[in-house]
Amino acid sequence: MRQRSLFMLTAVLTTGALTLTACGSRDDKAGGDAEGGGTTVVIGVDAPFTGDLSALGLGIKNSADLAVKQANKNKTVEGVTFKLEALDDQAQPSSGQQNATKFVADKNVLGVVGPLNSSVSESMQKVFDDAKLAQVSPANTSPTLSQGQDWNGGTKVRPYKAYFRTATTDAVQGPFAAQYLFNEGKKKKVYLIDDKKTYGAGLAATFKAEFTKLGGKVVGTDHVDPETKDFSSVVTKIKSSGADVVYYGGEYPAAGPFSKQIKKAGAKIPLVGGDGIYSADFIKLSGKEGEGDLATSVGAPLDELPSAKEFVANYKAAGYKDAFEAYGGYSYDAAWSIIEAVKKVVADNDGKLPSDARAKVIDALQAVSFDGVSGKVSFDEFGDTTNKQLTVYQYKGNAWVPVKSGTLS
Repeated sequence: MRQRSLFMLTAVLTTGALTLTACGSRDDKAGGDAEGGGTTVVIGVDAPFTGDLSALGLGIKNSADLAVKQANKNKTVEGVTFKLEALDDQAQPSSGQQNATKFVADKNVLGVVGPLNSSVSESMQKVFDDAKLAQVSPANTSPTLSQGQDWNGGTKVRPYKAYFRTATTDAVQGPFAAQYLFNEGKKKKVYLIDDKKTYGAGLAATFKAEFTKLGGKVVGTDHVDPETKDFSSVVTKIKSSGADVVYYGGEYPAAGPFSKQIKKAGAKIPLVGGDGIYSADFIKLSGKEGEGDLATSVGAPLDELPSAKEFVANYKAAGYKDAFEAYGGYSYDAAWSIIEAVKKVVADNDGKLPSDARAKVIDALQAVSFDGVSGKVSFDEFGDTTNKQLTVYQYKGNAWVPVKSGTLS
C-alpha cells in the first residue's frame, strides 16, 4: 500500500491517442479525472456495498476509485483513461458469479479488484480464469483459492492463473493469532467457534492447529449461524467450559453481538478473531462489553507506515463519506497493480493495447513489483502476496489499538 514516487512516474510511451483494439474503447469523455481522453480501460470492483458487510465493501470500492483517480490525474499510462465499474455482490456467491459474468462481457474490463469474501471468490474464479481476466482480491484469506484444496497436506497447486491477492492468507493469520495468545497473552484454554463459511471455518482451523501444537487446549467447539443474533445456547456452554479466551472464525456482524452476550452472561473473557472482525462496526455492535477483545488483521497499521501517509491524505481530500476500513490500502494496491500491469502491456506493444490484452495483463501482474501503500507489492508463484506482515489489535477506548505487528515465527 505505498504510493509515493510511484504516483509521479510518467510512462515512457508514445504520446497521442492509442489505437483502438478489441480490449479498449475510444471515449474522449470517459473517466472524468483524465484530461484528454484516449483509450478507456475499465477496472472492475466487486464487494458488498449493501448489507451487514457494506462498511468493508465500501472501503474497498472507494480505495480502488482513488487509485483510478490518481492514475488519471498523473497520466500514469499516457493515452489511457481508467474508469471504475463497481458491482455489489451483497456477500453472496451467486451474486458474485453473476457480477463476474458481467465484467467478462465488457471488453474494456482488463482487471477486477475483489471480492471481500473468500466464499464469493470461489464462485468467481473460474469465470475470470476462463476469460483470461485478472482478479486481484484485497481481502480474501482462504489458502485454497491460490494453493488448492490440499494446500495443508504438502501438495500446493495453483488452481487459477488469473487469481491474485494483496492480503496474506489464513495459513499465516490463524497461527499468528495462536502464537500471540499462547505466548504473550498467556491464554491456555480456548473455546473455538466458527460460522461454517469458507473464511471463518478456514481461519478457525489454522488457529486450532497452531494453538494445540503450542500446548494450548481446546475446551469446546461450536458452529453458529451468523444470521442468528441470539447466541445464548453457545454462551452458556462457553461460561461453563473454563475457557480463558474465545476464538471466533467469522465476521463482525455476528461477532459484535456475540461478544456482548458472552460478557453480559458473566464470562469476562476476550473474544478474538481475524480481519473479518477488525472494523469500527465491531466496536459499535459489541459496545462497552467488547472492550479488551482482540483481532488480527493483514499488514501493519496504516497510520504507522510512512508509505501510507499520502494514501490517507488523498483519501481524506477526496471526500469519501465512508472510512477505508481494514482493506483500504490493500484495495488501492490491488487496483494499482492492475494499472501497473496495463502500463507494462502498453509499453511492450508500442503504446497500444494488443488484441490479447487481458492475457497479457495477467502475465504482467505476475511480474509486478512496486512500493505500495501496504509495503512492497509483488506476487509469488501462487499469486499470493509476498508481504506477510500481520498486526494484533485490541479494542481500547472506543478504537482498535495496535499491540503487536510482525510476521509468523
